Amino acid sequence: MPEALIFDVDGTLAETEELHRRAFNHSFAAAGLDWHWDRGIYRRLLAVTGGKERIAHFIAHDLRRSPRDHDIAALHRDKTDRYAALMEAGEIALRDGIGALIEDARSHGLRLGIATTTSRPNIDALIRATLRAASEDLFDAIAAGDEVQAKKPAPDVYLLALHRLGMAAPGAVALEDSLNGLRAARAAGLRCIVSPATYTTHEVFPGDVPCIESFSMIASVADLRARLKNHAEAVP
Repeated sequence: MPEALIFDVDGTLAETEELHRRAFNHSFAAAGLDWHWDRGIYRRLLAVTGGKERIAHFIAHDLRRSPRDHDIAALHRDKTDRYAALMEAGEIALRDGIGALIEDARSHGLRLGIATTTSRPNIDALIRATLRAASEDLFDAIAAGDEVQAKKPAPDVYLLALHRLGMAAPGAVALEDSLNGLRAARAAGLRCIVSPATYTTHEVFPGDVPCIESFSMIASVADLRARLKNHAEAVP
């Protein structure tokens, strides 16, 4: 029985990436920039973890200009505000099974954590919009991307979450949607269950990781435990 569950945010708790993409484009337009990230561009840019890093990569590699010529931090702050406004307007929902799993895990006394490359304001906005609660009222530990030196696929944010939970990796299970997230979780020594999201269905995951179509397949602690056990027995 796991003692804790550690959730990724974007693509795991909710299908947030399309809202992020819209918010980026709104911010670019408001700043008078003629940049537009369509879904193909955004899918490619998701290989770069972190919003500010994504903007810098786009400027350097797509536009072939210097990121220093733009106030990336200001652009990202504006984007974060627009993203929160979209969520508060009701344009987001938890992925199937996530709400039930959180409720069942809490009822069984499991500790809950978050480990994500996104920023704390984005986390808080999502939890308010979907679970109608403050993040700290539901999660025992929250580790955000702007609190660590290296973002996923580095293990830093998972190690920080484990530290704040006060536990070692073998006692926890990570829930992820992406290959970068899986790599980060495993580098931190965690077991991981993956359910690809809209922008990560093209990624190829190793056969020794439990990969499920929907988190509704592990909507209870009993289902999650059975999935881990069955997969471990099936892998030579």
